[in-house]
Amino acid sequence: MAIAGYILMFVVSLAFLLKASDVFVDGAKEIGVSLGVSPFVIGVTIVALGTSLPELATSISAVLADTSDVVVGNVVGSNITNILLVLGLTALVSGRIKMDFNIMDIDMPLLFISSVLLYFVLMDGSFSLLEAGVFLVGFVVFLINSFSGKKDIEELPDKAGKLAWVFLIGGGIVVWLSAGYTIMAIKEISILAGVPTEVIGVSVVALGTSLPEVIVSVMAARKGHAGMAIGNVLGSNIFNTYAVMAVPSFFGHLDIPQDFLNFHIPFMIAMTMVFAFVSFSREISKWEGVMLLVFYFYYLSQIINSTV
Repeated sequence: MAIAGYILMFVVSLAFLLKASDVFVDGAKEIGVSLGVSPFVIGVTIVALGTSLPELATSISAVLADTSDVVVGNVVGSNITNILLVLGLTALVSGRIKMDFNIMDIDMPLLFISSVLLYFVLMDGSFSLLEAGVFLVGFVVFLINSFSGKKDIEELPDKAGKLAWVFLIGGGIVVWLSAGYTIMAIKEISILAGVPTEVIGVSVVALGTSLPEVIVSVMAARKGHAGMAIGNVLGSNIFNTYAVMAVPSFFGHLDIPQDFLNFHIPFMIAMTMVFAFVSFSREISKWEGVMLLVFYFYYLSQIINSTV
C-alpha cells in the first residue's frame, strides 16, 4: 500500500477513535451523574479518563506492534498539548477561564509531582514493571482523593439507562480496534517517510489523541463550566503520566528515546509550572491563553527542526 493509503488509514481510524471516545464519554458521564458524582469530579475523573482513552489505546497497540517508542512520545506530547493548546484555545475562545475552586492545594501539586517523577524514573533509560506498579498506585491515590466527598446532591439521581452502558462498552471496543489500525498506519508511514516513530508520536499522535480534550474543554468553558475544563486537563495529564505509561509496560518492554530526557520531558515540567503560575489567580485570561499557544507553536517548531 502506498503512503497515501496509509495516511488515509490513519485519518479514518483516528476519526473512529475520536468518535468512539466521545460515545464512551457520554455513557460514562450519564453513569457518573446517576451515581451522584459532582460536576468537577466528573471533569477530573470520568471525562478526563474518557478523553484520554485514545492515548491509552494507541499506547497499548504501539507496544503490541513493537513500536513502543510511541508510548512516551504520546504521553509527553499529549500532556504538553493539553496544557498549551487545550487551555490556550479554551481561554482564547471563552475570553477567560474563571475558577471558583482552588486547584493549588492538592490537584496541581499532584500533577507537578507526576511530571517530575516521570523524569527521574526514566533517567536510566528504562521503565520497569516495579516502577509501573508505583505509577498505578499513584493513580489510585489520585482517584481516591478526587472521589472523596463525591456525593454532591440533595436528592437521589435517576438511574443510568441501558443506552449509557451500551455507549460505555461499545465505545470502548471501537476505541480498541481503531487504535490498532491507527498504530499500524503510523508504523508504515514512519518507515516509508523515514521519520522516527517517536517524532510522529510526540506530534501527530499527541495532537490527534488530544482532540477530545480540546473539544470537551472549549465547549465546557463556553457553557460556563470552567471546573470541567480545568479538571479535564488536570485529570487527563495525571492519567496520561501514571496510567498510559504504566499499563502498556505490562504488554511489553518500553523504549525510552534519549531526546525525551534531554528536551521533551524537561519542557513538559516547565509547562506544568507555567500552568500552575497562570492558575494561581484562579483565572486564566485571554492573553495568557495566547501566551500558552505561542509556547505550543514554539514546541512544534523544535520538533520540526529535530527532523530536518
